[in-house]
Amino acid sequence: MNLIKSTSTFSFFTLISRILGYFRDVLIAIYLGSGPIADAFFVAFRIPNTFRRLFSEGTFNAAFIPSYSSELVSNKQRAQKFANKIFNLLLIGLLLIVLVVEIFMPSFIFVIAPGFSDNSDKFELTIFLTRITFPFLLFVSLSSFFSAILNSHNKFAVAAAAPIVLNIFLILILIFQSYLNDDLVIYLSYAVTFAGIVQLIFLIFFVKIYYFPKIILNFKIDQKVKLFFKKLLPSIFSSGVTQINILVGTIIASFQASAVSYLYYADRIYQINLAIAGIAIGTILLPNLSKHIQSNNKKKINFIQNKALELSLFLSLPATIALLIASEEITSSLFGYGSFDLLSVKNSSSALFYFALGLPAFSIIKIFSSFLFARHNTKIPFYFSFFSVIINIIISIYFFDKIGFIIIPIATTFSSWINALLLLFYLIKKKYFYFNSNFFIKVFKIFFSTLLTLYAFYNLIIFFGDNLNYNSEYKLIYIILLVIITFIIYVIISMFTKAFKFSDINLKY
Repeated sequence: MNLIKSTSTFSFFTLISRILGYFRDVLIAIYLGSGPIADAFFVAFRIPNTFRRLFSEGTFNAAFIPSYSSELVSNKQRAQKFANKIFNLLLIGLLLIVLVVEIFMPSFIFVIAPGFSDNSDKFELTIFLTRITFPFLLFVSLSSFFSAILNSHNKFAVAAAAPIVLNIFLILILIFQSYLNDDLVIYLSYAVTFAGIVQLIFLIFFVKIYYFPKIILNFKIDQKVKLFFKKLLPSIFSSGVTQINILVGTIIASFQASAVSYLYYADRIYQINLAIAGIAIGTILLPNLSKHIQSNNKKKINFIQNKALELSLFLSLPATIALLIASEEITSSLFGYGSFDLLSVKNSSSALFYFALGLPAFSIIKIFSSFLFARHNTKIPFYFSFFSVIINIIISIYFFDKIGFIIIPIATTFSSWINALLLLFYLIKKKYFYFNSNFFIKVFKIFFSTLLTLYAFYNLIIFFGDNLNYNSEYKLIYIILLVIITFIIYVIISMFTKAFKFSDINLKY
């Protein structure tokens, strides 16, 4: 495996998906803004989309890939049988979940967005839209299963490209919004579920070379299957802790008008970098790290782990400081159009600022969790994640009445750093991870390169000046140009400081 090349391939398709997701959200911001209809749709969309992230962005992989890879190494036929048992149990379980939630949707929405109950129209609309979008959970979860099989065979591109389908469907609906009028939000909701079906078919087409599902209702649940599901719930919670914290934030934010929308837009911006610096690396890392652990190649294991952490910091540190410096300019340039007014920009950018402080932690959690998942250890990440979520909830609830929705990104960031540090201390204590002799030198070079780059970035912000203001007609073009220039500067400086070497691209792990 080549970590950088594989990460680049995965990141390319992930980035395409995120860019399309951005255009989707710009159009939503223009036509829905941050009012009650937008709040209702974002809750209806966030619920299945949170499950998508929980299942597809490393979580399902964490439980499935180590077990499936172990079977592949010993016997391909046994691996097929194992996969088929998991598929059938997932199918049955997901169908039951969707059915139960659809029946008890009013109660479900009251739990997820209790603040909406004060506005009956908003509450009823959220129930209606969520009933339409919730079946997406079934299709996207099964899609994650097929993606995990592809990832186990080091076929990362297709799995990374599949989520693009959702954004294409939603963009098409938004483009033709003039013909839909007041029904726009309903068509958007239907598009979510329909996109899930198409995504599933797309993945089945590519995965059939390695595995084709067979519906079998009568089969024996052996010890390996039991072990998988025993690991699944902790891995969902621990690997998806950032998304769980965001979901918790959504519940609390529902008590403040438009707060759900502010958090959604802020979340969309920093998720672009997280997808590359954390999720992509963690996903690429897991299958091969599992195989090296299986063969007990300790030197190789730690080399890969150090390189993964270096790469994550190389990608997340400059993004963090850039978001801190220009959170308002970035938010305004990306979403400040139509119904998304200046107040929405300021509130969303404030949330983004505090989320940005936690961006390295969000990425590190993904990496460190993969170190443990590859060792079939899902309990420890679960315990630490559970602890961090409790801290998040306590802080958010205690301070919400005092400072409003802004406490949610603050609490999420604080609790995530605690989680990341706990994982680090545990890995070192158990001797699962140690820093290589040149690690801190490399990190210093990355940090130094970041500071020089961001100095240039800050001056470019000043140089472009009024072109990045809310009322500027071409602000999006200028922010894209600014990002491209800054990225080029970062790569050049990193090459001079040797924070980045072209030789690493061809390095086998």
